[in-house]
Amino acid sequence: MKVLITGATGLLGGHLIKELQARGEQIRALVLPVENADKLVAQGVEVVRGDITDPNTLGPAVKGVDLVFHLAAMMGIWRPISDYRMVNVTGTENLYKAAQVANVRRFVHTSSHTVYGLGVGRFLTEDAPFHPDAHPYSRTKAEGDRLMRRMMLTSEMETVILRPGSFFGPGDRLNFGRMAQRMKDGKGIIIGRGDNALPFCYITDIVQGFMLAAYHEKAPGNAYNITNDRPLTQSEMFNEIADAVGGKRPTLHVPFLPLFYGSIVAENVIQPVLKGEPLVTQHGVLMFGSDNKHSIEKARRELGFEPKVDLREGIRLSAAWFNAGGMNQPTTANQATQNTSLSEAKK
Repeated sequence: MKVLITGATGLLGGHLIKELQARGEQIRALVLPVENADKLVAQGVEVVRGDITDPNTLGPAVKGVDLVFHLAAMMGIWRPISDYRMVNVTGTENLYKAAQVANVRRFVHTSSHTVYGLGVGRFLTEDAPFHPDAHPYSRTKAEGDRLMRRMMLTSEMETVILRPGSFFGPGDRLNFGRMAQRMKDGKGIIIGRGDNALPFCYITDIVQGFMLAAYHEKAPGNAYNITNDRPLTQSEMFNEIADAVGGKRPTLHVPFLPLFYGSIVAENVIQPVLKGEPLVTQHGVLMFGSDNKHSIEKARRELGFEPKVDLREGIRLSAAWFNAGGMNQPTTANQATQNTSLSEAKK
């Protein structure tokens, strides 16, 4: 089977490629002209240069493809919502339509748990209403999810939407790396009491969900939460990370509401003057300081999905990468996928 992956240079893409190659699939990656694809080529992946924000570049990528994994997204940077929308909404629409024209059999779209909003405080099912926080990533992921659900109603292409939790693992600079470095430096803080659930899942369990979405006969036409429904609390996760990297367990508690209101001031008053990402953001405070849990009963019941890696074990595996100097290794194309507007390829 010929499989196309967007966002193949990212953490999820790298792990997904390993699983697909173990199945003997032929893998093609849509890669930005500005990205270094040497690692993909060395792995035997076919590389096609293109840009999901430019529909004219997508024909060669989808030609002859049976299955598409759409992982590419803008995330983790402070950019205008128009840039996020161009990638996460318009780019998604461009790729989906190109796949339809090419008669692709199945399309797996990556949404996000943030579409539901943060801090709801109960296990959210796939039927929960969308109330994304103010961050451009969350808002445009919700827009892209709604768009996909509209398009799939009239599409003959088998379509699956996945809403993964925040994933981490070896090689993860965005989530684990930042947390580990703060604990290592003794700069960790607890937002509020610290007894709130964090929405994290180990990377190989996320990949399991994607593989089920790609091959299970019951998956098409559905949206699924893919995460770990036995989350650690904020204090538990930070303490585990601190112990695993030889850091200091955080003891300083910062009240949630003052920090949250401070993040609003930082984003709306200070940021426009100083430019760049604020030191504290609403999204960050809500992600780590509020209670976030998601039900996976639908994926468990219909697809047989079951998280296999305990989060504490996942932290130990990730810490081994960090302790071996992972954060000091040269930055790969992973960050280009996440941190560069796909439109930059045309400049």
